[in-house]
Amino acid sequence: MNMLRANEKSRRKSVNVSVREDIVTEAKKLKLNLSEITEAALLEAVRASTFERWKTDNAKAIAAHNRRVDKEGALLDGFRTF
Repeated sequence: MNMLRANEKSRRKSVNVSVREDIVTEAKKLKLNLSEITEAALLEAVRASTFERWKTDNAKAIAAHNRRVDKEGALLDGFRTF
C-alpha cells in the first residue's frame, strides 16, 4: 500500500478543477490557499478510499482472524494484567 504523507515535498502537477464561484470568492477574501486546501482534501479522500479498499480486500482474512480469536483467545491473553 502506497502511504502518502501530508506536507511531502514532491513535484506538483497543475490541474484544472471546477469549484463553485461563490466558494472561491469567499476563500480568496479570507486569503485561503486553494492549492493547499485542495491537496489536503484530496489526500484525505485518497487515504479513506485506500483504507476502504484494504478492508474489502482483506475482509476474509480479518473474519478468519476474528473467528480464531473468538475460539482460542488472543495470543497474549495469558500475559494480561487487566
